Amino acid sequence: MMKHVLLLQLVRGMQRKEKGFLYVDTHAGRGRYDLSEADRGDSLARKAEHPDGIGRLLNGAEPPAAVAEYVALVRAFDGLAGGAEADGGVRFYPGSPWIVQELARAQDRLGLCEKHPEEAAALKEAFAREPRVSVQLMDGYNAVRAMLPPPEKRALVLIDPPFEVPNEFALVASALDEGLRRMPAATFAVWYPLTERARTDEFLWRLESAETRAPTFAAELMIAGEDAALKLKGCGLVVVNPPWQIDREIAPVLASLAGLLAQAPGGSGKLRWVVPE
Repeated sequence: MMKHVLLLQLVRGMQRKEKGFLYVDTHAGRGRYDLSEADRGDSLARKAEHPDGIGRLLNGAEPPAAVAEYVALVRAFDGLAGGAEADGGVRFYPGSPWIVQELARAQDRLGLCEKHPEEAAALKEAFAREPRVSVQLMDGYNAVRAMLPPPEKRALVLIDPPFEVPNEFALVASALDEGLRRMPAATFAVWYPLTERARTDEFLWRLESAETRAPTFAAELMIAGEDAALKLKGCGLVVVNPPWQIDREIAPVLASLAGLLAQAPGGSGKLRWVVPE
């Protein structure tokens, strides 16, 4: 959710220039998610997470403008999908492909990648009538080689892996290196979970010391302090080659989200430059 709020701002930042750009989503998923499945208790047999995420934003105090725009998009998607929950909540939640497609201008394009056949098929069906959107059945880590540089000469690449394998950070770093070699000025955004601080710091150090290093900041949202019992204490978004001065817009949004979403003492939102501009 924090990822989608910040992604919205990144797209708006890219659109300050009239020239179009290619949006690449390396791990696009199926495009929409039925939150009621989690409420019923799905095969994963775990507690639904959305009540403490989007649920708080839907039913809480008036959010800041950037968050309010995101909430409006979520409500609009739920209505189009046939949700329209009477209690003020939502049933259907949009993935990043739909959010960006809603913001895209006539001169912007989307390239969506998904390696799981069933998910890719659902994504193709969802965007079958969108000529500016292409869906590729492929491993997203190959997308930077297959899609960059685009004819537009501008690109925003979201790398949002599931972090299900031990070497996921290494795979992300290699993809970033490949992408920056092919297109040094492209903007990359990488989502990551905050579970083990040491692994995250090692990843950020690798970006700082890479030969292809470029201006980079890390925006992190903690919903609990380091000593909390929660396994997932928050998440972060690394942005490489960010749009001009977008950090000044994102920093206060992070602080607001920390206040809205904190589940234990120590919740915070912060932004720091890993490689200064």
